[in-house]
Amino acid sequence: MRKDIDLQHFKNRLEDRLADIKKQQDSRKSQSGPVELDQGRVGRLSRMDAMQQQAMSQAADRLMESERTRILSALDRMRSGDYGYCVICDEEIAEGRLRSDPSILSCISCAQKAEAK
Repeated sequence: MRKDIDLQHFKNRLEDRLADIKKQQDSRKSQSGPVELDQGRVGRLSRMDAMQQQAMSQAADRLMESERTRILSALDRMRSGDYGYCVICDEEIAEGRLRSDPSILSCISCAQKAEAK
């Protein structure tokens, strides 16, 4: 377990972001439901717009779910004492990188190698 970083600070940030994601997901549920087919009540262009809004809402939901999964993984790594270490090479992740994104999984070297592929 790393002693050189303020784990409580990162834990608080992760938990706050998790709560924000939950609120956003709850408020988006109505936007990602089925689009009504009744063209007598809803014009064709309005329906197309509703379908586009639905697709954008679903894409945002997938991104939020991905972030939620990363956050839960980071909190698990905190409990196990592995937080702050790269999941690929097991080296320490720079504190500045963790401050930028507390749910980050890899050090900068491994991230650059993965991007190059």
